[in-house]
This record gives sequence, C-alpha cells and structure tokens, in this order.
Amino acid sequence: MTFRIDDESGVPPFEQVKHQVIEKMRSGELPAGAKLPTVRHLADELGLAANTVARAYRELEQAEVIETRGRNGSYIAASGDGTTRQVQLAAAAFADTVRELDADPELALDLAAAALRVAR
Repeated sequence: MTFRIDDESGVPPFEQVKHQVIEKMRSGELPAGAKLPTVRHLADELGLAANTVARAYRELEQAEVIETRGRNGSYIAASGDGTTRQVQLAAAAFADTVRELDADPELALDLAAAALRVAR
C-alpha cells in the first residue's frame, strides 16, 4: 500500500492522507478490517510530522472510516452496511472537493440537495 504527498498541491498533507485512505477503501485496496500503517511509520515514509498523519487518522476515526485499537493500531472500520459506507465516502469526497475549490459550503449543500431531488 503506497501513499504519496503532492507538495505542489494546495491541499494540506493531512487532507491528502485522508483522501487517499478513502480512495483505497473505495477501490477495495483497503477492505474492512485492513490494518493501516502506524502514524509514525507513515509520517516517516511521507516525510511528514507525526502530528500531520495523526490528525488525518483522528478525522477518519471521527467520521467512522477507521477505528483505532489502542496499541494494536488503526484499521478500516467494519461497521455499517455497504450503502451507508459508500454514501459516507461520497460525502467525504464531496466535502474535500468543496474545500479544495474554496467554494461556498452553503451553495455546495444547496447544489447537492438540488441534485438529489432531480435524481429521485
């Protein structure tokens, strides 16, 4: 499993780590229960501060994408059904895109709601 940081990107490194974990889940490269690299190992591999990777992991845990099992490490969460998980991932990707574009969050939510109404 390989992670990369684009130093030229305007996206903060912790957001890049989060996005890559989510993309690897979507692709099946990181299935439910898969163990993630330790914070320290991934930080060393990417040339980042450990706190940067820890922030990404914390936010992924708060979103219930991963679960931390103390000294045993962090794993892709197994909770939720496939539909819920896919919607969570899509919502996280949407939020990342809105932030990357520096778009107005309220406008983005209005557009997303309109798109959902049309899809019905």
